[in-house]
This record gives sequence, C-alpha cells and structure tokens, in this order.
Amino acid sequence: MISGYSKKPVLSGVTFSAEKPGVYVVLGTNGAGKTTLFRTIAGVIDPFAGEILLDGEKIFSSKKVRERIGYLSHNNAIPEEMTVRNALDFWSRMENNGIHADEVIAQLELQELAEKKFSELSDGQKKRVSIATIFLSERDLYLLDEPTSSLDPVFSKKIRDLILKMAKDKIVLYSSHNLYEATDIGTHLLLVRNGAVEYYDEISNIKSSRYRVGIKASADITKYVDVKTEEGGYFVLTLSSRDEAAELMKKLVENGVHVYELRALDNPLQELFKEEMT
Repeated sequence: MISGYSKKPVLSGVTFSAEKPGVYVVLGTNGAGKTTLFRTIAGVIDPFAGEILLDGEKIFSSKKVRERIGYLSHNNAIPEEMTVRNALDFWSRMENNGIHADEVIAQLELQELAEKKFSELSDGQKKRVSIATIFLSERDLYLLDEPTSSLDPVFSKKIRDLILKMAKDKIVLYSSHNLYEATDIGTHLLLVRNGAVEYYDEISNIKSSRYRVGIKASADITKYVDVKTEEGGYFVLTLSSRDEAAELMKKLVENGVHVYELRALDNPLQELFKEEMT
C-alpha cells in the first residue's frame, strides 16, 4: 500500500495482515506515518496504490465494511459547546446498540465532568471523554491512535485494562511511541519507520540479548550471588533468561532472604529502536 496527502506519499510499500484477536501495537517516532496508516485503514484517505481488506472485502467499496471499523483519532472529535453527557448521549443514539451513555460515564469515571462543556475540560479530561466514545460502539476492528496521550499513569492503566478486555475477541490497532506501554498491552508489534513497516511479529518473539534485573531484598544478597552494581536501591544482576531469575529467587528464599521486588530493567524493544525512539 502507498498512501499520503496531496500526491505526496507518506507510506510506501506497507503490507501486513492481522488475523487473530489481540492488541497490535503500532510503534514509531512522530512523523513515522502511524496516523496516516490509521486514516487509510479507516477509509478517511484513499491510498494511492494497493488495497485494504476486512475479511476479504475492500473497505473502499462498501459502507457496511467501513461501519465495522471504529476509529479514535488522536484529535478530540467532540463539539466544544456540548456537555459531556449530551455528547455521549448523542453518540449512543447514533450507535443505537443498547449501550447507554450513563454506563460509559460510570465505567470511565466521568460523573464529575458530565454536566461540563467540552471546552471547559483539561486536555487529559478531553481525552477521557473521547475514549468513552469507543466503548459506546460495537466494532470488529478498532483503530486507537495514541489513546493514552495526556492521561495520568493511573487512568492510562485503567484504559489499557479495558482495551485488553475488548481485544479478547476483537482486533485492536493501538498506536504509541512508548516502549513500556507496548510490552504492557501488546500481543503484536508493528514498527513503522520512514513510512514503511520495518518489523512485524508477536511481541513474545522479541528477545533481548541481555536480561538485567533489579532486586530489592531484606538482606545483602551479595553473600549469595555475584552482584556487580547497585542502582536506585536495587541490586542489579545480568542474567541469561527468566528461568535463571526464577532459580535465583529460589536460592535467596532458601537462604532466608525476603525479596520485596524483582523487576526487569531493560525492555526487549529497545534494541529495535535504539536511539531513534523517545
């Protein structure tokens, strides 16, 4: 597929297939082409070449096919002078699928915002309301363009949990430039760089060349294992695998050490992006 604006290609030679339910994280730096990819799949812009199929049907040849796609733009699409409740009520009536605005208002904890005009909300609050529209729809394919941008960490986690629940029987394309968010929510990874899909695979298949862990414990674990450094209150070890980490935990417990926390210090996606991702 080749797609772009004003006869200028932004995406070139993009090919991939998403067949199983799950969260397909689309990662890339700003300007890599993530939003253009979503707009093209959603039918907002027509590709210069190639075609997009949903269950074998071309999305540009059938309105019914396009109606099976839910698209959350990174721009908020709520009229500024509408109250949150009126906007979501309107959206619910358009969808007409039995999901009421009050259900979503409660689900996304929007009660304190319900009677406010959209123009009165902060950027993070506007994002929460925009996300609510997705949960008023019933689609087979969802395109979520940076849905957690502008959200605080606590609410970002809530949104990711809701999306994971949705993705048990739906296909969700979820754009981000956050490596840790990608590994937290994603089942698959599409790396978009310079207008092309540079990498596409299940995230579980991406392995790091090293596995560093940080351990917080009740005692000095250097008596039992070879610790080279300490960082931020963690004993830091470089291991060969997660299995070795399990054996280490067993050894420490057998020696009466209480392990308060064991965390991975490296993200396996970092080696794909190196200095290009921020």
